[in-house]
Amino acid sequence: MERFPALISFLLLFMATEIVTTSVERENKSSSAGLIWSTAKEEGDLVHKAGHADDSTAAADDVDGGFSSLEGMLQWAIGHSDPAKLKESAQDVQRLSPSELRQRQLEIKELMEKLKMPSEAQLMQIALDDLSNSSLSLEDRHRALQELLILVEPIDNANDMCKLGGLGVIIRELDHPDSDVRKFSAWILGKASQNNPYVQKQVLELGALATLMKLVNSSSADEATKAFYAVSALIRNNVAGQQLFFAEAGDKMLQDILSSTSMDVRLRRKAVFLVGDLAECQLENIDKAEMPFFSNQFFLKSVVDLTASSDLDLQEKALVAIKNLLQLRTTEAMVFKEFCRLDDALERMKKQLEDLMLDEDHREYVTDVESLRKEVELSFQAKLGNVRTVPT
Repeated sequence: MERFPALISFLLLFMATEIVTTSVERENKSSSAGLIWSTAKEEGDLVHKAGHADDSTAAADDVDGGFSSLEGMLQWAIGHSDPAKLKESAQDVQRLSPSELRQRQLEIKELMEKLKMPSEAQLMQIALDDLSNSSLSLEDRHRALQELLILVEPIDNANDMCKLGGLGVIIRELDHPDSDVRKFSAWILGKASQNNPYVQKQVLELGALATLMKLVNSSSADEATKAFYAVSALIRNNVAGQQLFFAEAGDKMLQDILSSTSMDVRLRRKAVFLVGDLAECQLENIDKAEMPFFSNQFFLKSVVDLTASSDLDLQEKALVAIKNLLQLRTTEAMVFKEFCRLDDALERMKKQLEDLMLDEDHREYVTDVESLRKEVELSFQAKLGNVRTVPT
């Protein structure tokens, strides 16, 4: 039983045209006027070869719903066709004149070109061209951005988008009046920049960081969260990006987010996670001067205060940040003790975790958080001990 009859009929017509055209060409080139290539014989050969084709290749084409080449498509059509119909199609085409054959062949090849699946780079170019169209509807603009969001995830595709000039197109969308357009644009920049120094450098040079930082203050929680994600992706493990971030008052932005209990919890989680990451990056670059805000007592208190949150994930990320901050040279143990009241915060958290351990469903996770809390407590005590042993 044949499958996809319309496609098979089209391919049979293409094969028949190819066969007859080749026959005519050979006949014209032959020195003997009576020598004619046997079309029927070749049809039989084609059908015979199809029966011995690599089954694994045919199966792969069937499952994927696509073909790696024209030859693969033709072999599939042969395998799913009736030999009698193949012969009949060839005989029908034989009745066409040479000029009609050439025209038919041209039309079929043009259609075959349209059937080809574009590469991911071509798909990105199509989406970018759509975004550059000022008359594009808002719905189609959303669609183009969503397509790019998927396409830029592989690092090679992200690099290709840079080469296509796509970063400038996306950055322009950050100023679009629609919140979702800005959200998707920031998200794309974040995905493309994640652990990708090449893209990070390009985005920073195009001046997108300042715009993204402004979007973090959006009244839309989704937009603000995606903008912060992009900011984090741009400056993570990127010293030049971090310097630009601090030049744009990034430390104040972080402190405002951390100290505001009305802020969306997703944004606060991302903010304190970034603090821990920045502190870790500072520890890995001991030859670099530590940023002054790391030792700011108000900033440190905004981090410590997160341990009182009812959100356990936020508490855990705060502990990681505190652990890294305690290891910095410029942070003072007495500031943590007297101004931030870290010892009280850790003790309060210990009691909270003991209560949460009664819930079997969360016991394993709570145990991990308690282990981290103990590590922070030990680091804090060690830092205090160092202060007490320093001679006066």
